[in-house]
Amino acid sequence: MIMSKIPKLHAIWLAQDDPKKNTAVKLSKRNQLKLHKKFNGLPKKGIILEPLCGKILGPEDHNLLQDSRGALVGLDCSWNQIESSVETVMKRTRLVPRTLPLLLAANPVNWGKPSKLTTAEALATALYLLGSETRARDLLSAFNWGEQFFILNQEPLKAYRNAKSSSELVNLQFEFFDIDINQ
Repeated sequence: MIMSKIPKLHAIWLAQDDPKKNTAVKLSKRNQLKLHKKFNGLPKKGIILEPLCGKILGPEDHNLLQDSRGALVGLDCSWNQIESSVETVMKRTRLVPRTLPLLLAANPVNWGKPSKLTTAEALATALYLLGSETRARDLLSAFNWGEQFFILNQEPLKAYRNAKSSSELVNLQFEFFDIDINQ
């Protein structure tokens, strides 16, 4: 299902890494998303992308973004502090948490690592899955490695976008990645 309305993009920035290398900060400077340093300015409705929730963003979630207040929010924190960051953020928001299906990172820090995406890669993935490939590519065009993300993940992205449900997305991951569900 392709969304008719593309949601507004936001990111909660926990300032845990170098702002000069931070993808959310860069996208904010380019006016491609609204960066929040405090929780009180976050949207009230929508989806927050956080990698620990266990529920994959699927077609059945698109309705959470359809109305004019439904936003797509990236969680911008250090991978070294992911568990405490997710815990802190999820206590302070009512946004619906969703994770993304497995993809390979193209950013220089985590290149080739499954699911170690930057905030920009995560938001671009969500936009791609929502049917806005053009906007996804535009987001990542801000980075010299941005196009590499789409090259690395070409087949899974297309398959994921065509999935009919989150459960189908979960199963599709096994076709592209050798993952151990008991980890």
